[in-house]
Amino acid sequence: MSVSMKDLDPAFRGAGQKDGLEIWRIESFKPVAVPASSYGKFYMGDSYIILKTTALRNGSFRHDLHYWLGKDTSQDEAGTAAILTVELDAALGGRAVQYREVQGNETEKLLSYFRPCIMPQPGGVATGFNHVEVNEQEHVTRLYVCRGKHVVHVKEVPFARSTLNHDDIFILDTKSKIFQFNGSNSCIQERAKALEVVQYIKDTFHEGKCDIAAVEDGRLMADAEAGEFWATFGGFAPLPRKTSSEQTGQDMDAVVKLLCFNQGTLEPIGFESLVHELLEPNKCYLLDCGAEMYVWMGRGTSLQQRKGASEAAEKMLFDGSRTKSHVMKVIEGYETIMFKSKFSEWPATPDLKLSSEDGRGKVAALLKSQGLDVKGLMKSAPVKEESESYIDCTGHLQVWRVNGNKKTLLSSTEQSKIYTGDCYIFQYTYTGEDKEECLIGTWFGKKSIEEERASAISQASKMVQAAKFQATMARLYEGKEPIQFFVMFQSLQVFKGGLSSGYKSFIAESGLDDDSYSEAGLALFRIQGSGSENMQAIQVDAVASSLNSSYCYILHDGNSVFTWIGNNTTSVDHDLVERQLDAIKSELPSRSQKEGRETDKFWELLGGKSKYSNKKIEREQESDPHLFSCILSKDGNLKVKEIHHFTQDDLVAEDVFVLDCHSYLFVWFGQEVDAKVKTQAMDIGEKFIASDFLMENLSRETTIFTVSEGSEPSFFTRFFTSWDPAKSLMRGSSYQRRLSILKGGARPLLDKPKRRTPAVSGRALAQDKSQRSRSMSTSPECHRLRGRSPAFAALTSTFEKPSTRNLSTPPPAIKKLFPKSTGPETSKQTAISELTSSLEGPLRSAIPKHLRDKAIQEDAGGEDEAEDDEGRTIYPYERVTTTSEDPAPDIDITKREIYLSTSEFREKFSMARAAFYRLPKWKQNKLKTALQLF
Repeated sequence: MSVSMKDLDPAFRGAGQKDGLEIWRIESFKPVAVPASSYGKFYMGDSYIILKTTALRNGSFRHDLHYWLGKDTSQDEAGTAAILTVELDAALGGRAVQYREVQGNETEKLLSYFRPCIMPQPGGVATGFNHVEVNEQEHVTRLYVCRGKHVVHVKEVPFARSTLNHDDIFILDTKSKIFQFNGSNSCIQERAKALEVVQYIKDTFHEGKCDIAAVEDGRLMADAEAGEFWATFGGFAPLPRKTSSEQTGQDMDAVVKLLCFNQGTLEPIGFESLVHELLEPNKCYLLDCGAEMYVWMGRGTSLQQRKGASEAAEKMLFDGSRTKSHVMKVIEGYETIMFKSKFSEWPATPDLKLSSEDGRGKVAALLKSQGLDVKGLMKSAPVKEESESYIDCTGHLQVWRVNGNKKTLLSSTEQSKIYTGDCYIFQYTYTGEDKEECLIGTWFGKKSIEEERASAISQASKMVQAAKFQATMARLYEGKEPIQFFVMFQSLQVFKGGLSSGYKSFIAESGLDDDSYSEAGLALFRIQGSGSENMQAIQVDAVASSLNSSYCYILHDGNSVFTWIGNNTTSVDHDLVERQLDAIKSELPSRSQKEGRETDKFWELLGGKSKYSNKKIEREQESDPHLFSCILSKDGNLKVKEIHHFTQDDLVAEDVFVLDCHSYLFVWFGQEVDAKVKTQAMDIGEKFIASDFLMENLSRETTIFTVSEGSEPSFFTRFFTSWDPAKSLMRGSSYQRRLSILKGGARPLLDKPKRRTPAVSGRALAQDKSQRSRSMSTSPECHRLRGRSPAFAALTSTFEKPSTRNLSTPPPAIKKLFPKSTGPETSKQTAISELTSSLEGPLRSAIPKHLRDKAIQEDAGGEDEAEDDEGRTIYPYERVTTTSEDPAPDIDITKREIYLSTSEFREKFSMARAAFYRLPKWKQNKLKTALQLF
């Protein structure tokens, strides 16, 4: 598209460079910027242009353009707004979606920008209109009708009893009190949303000083508030039925029509089936679907063609008295999901990044030549990939292998060894923000059988039900696991074959060779992960083509063990391969093979040399999240509706929602959802994947989490701008909750303990903190001794018990002073004590071999107690730790740091501080808040 930069209106220069809203009002057929303080304030006689810029995770910008037309705006002003919107789109690179918005019939996307509602005021800047100033001394009683479950359409209606009906919700705004009248046929969700409008009216027009009353349809005069409400209308009388003219929609021709804009006229296009091939890239088309209309503009069209098509659409609406129709304008290659869904099929969208960036580049060059800041116009700063798990890695893990219709609990030494032919159930309890969290899930190996997959889901679902749905449930497939799964195991080995009865029966019946892993046989493992709390050994085919220069490998055959180091690997990868040797072949020495310098024996075991990849295996990354309201009909069909610019308040207690992050999705259900529907949460997730509403080619193996209201884990709540746990712990319907807050500010909370431990299958879900060792060390018989990275070695030696200490330096001695001695830095020392205590659990692990080989000396613990020159007893540091099995007498171990000498205190402080900065960000912030130290 050819764009004349000299015609770019000065008001639009620099627009769309950052995330957020920008608004212009049409004054004398020119756009004038609206100050941010006036955003959301619209006048009935004006037209506006609204630009919503969204910074995406991939670093690019998405633009949504709306032009809003007040009910008293002129046709000429409306046409000007439409044309200027096309010009602004051209300045942004020609890929924005444009929406025509009419007062009282706005799209839900526009309303989501201005929550809770848009309430246009009388007046305007056009000839014959003036902005009306509110007379604070006089209050005009007004009646509004509210419609919508997710966003609210508010319309002022005549203040008369005949206006009321049984289907809608009305708000009566009087001088001293605001009434909400709930029609008997209205739903709970609409009533709750209307209360947000009540709060808005109270704050905006009453300065927060007025009473609130809720009136239920049918409560006549017996109710005091109902009597007061009906008295304003002159008394009660039966309500009329809703007339056809009052319906929210319009009776429009449902026949889909396609028209081509050609030389100023619209020509009908005949078709038997609406297919993509009907659209030519050098033309503009109008797709008329009745209640909504689309203007499609090909990439090869000029700016004048696009303006002409927009004017033709406006004229068609005015001439046909269809002023309330929604009009969306889309550019080829950037069509909306709703537009694509109108066609019988839609091909994959080609990569148009170059052309769009080229258009933005021209605009950027023009603005820069005029001395304007164009930083960010080309592209926003890329969002870094999120590597945090948002789950505590020191929790308690239990794993069961599924055998037919039963499950077998695995020992702590065997639960990290899983097989690709089996299905597993896991249960992980950990400390959340303010309560114990529980995650119950299933893991399906790539070669597991369908019968055992169904059995695993059934048994896991019963465990969740036994926990009264207070546990999060997960369905995972091999190769699609989220980071939370790996963090739970920390060190995980995935072997070929299977041990379950179902898998062995399948192999026997099919006559296939059983390739299950054998310690004495030939096996090759790819080592992957990001650190000691996230590392895996995945068995792959023992052939050279399985190698990859971006990974390290372990190869063994009988008594021969090799490690292979790819040229693209890092020191972290080298450390991980050392650790995984402990779990796979700890009793045998290994021979290191550098890529390009392998021995003949190594290639012989792999069957000879072969080509292999050098690129990292890419896992699906999470995308920008989308929230959908979902209803499962009686016939099993799933109805979905997207919630734009969602917040926590959109999650209402009566509904089910799906949060789609592409690589995984969450199914959230409220407390008021029927128990039967709660048990179908996993089915809803599977149906959502099958429907592929966003046309993103979701894999049927996409991870699904089911989440209950009040039990949301941090890895779910992080997708919301803000999250208040107290909201999800309230009881009652969404309407009752909001009404109680609005009328009295009280929040009726559920009777839930802060630390909950759901009872599942009669087994305790959590162990004592002192027993929750999440070390990756193997059994005591393991001869090879490895552990966490060298950076943690010094601090590990401080916090480990004498029986697990492996460093050469002895533990520091602690002088027994006076039990209640204090000093000026006692409070600081106490904080350090709490910090080091919190780090003891995560730092219990063995030491890597290359450190062990340097020097391992006998522990200093266990010796007879010694005394200093002043006759004071000296104890080993282990005897004053919070987890000491033999605590020193007469010492307050919760304030143990005050017994340290100055040099010893500095040493402990330095080590604790170093460990602190190696914790995940969320854990650092939690400790900072608690200790107020850094």
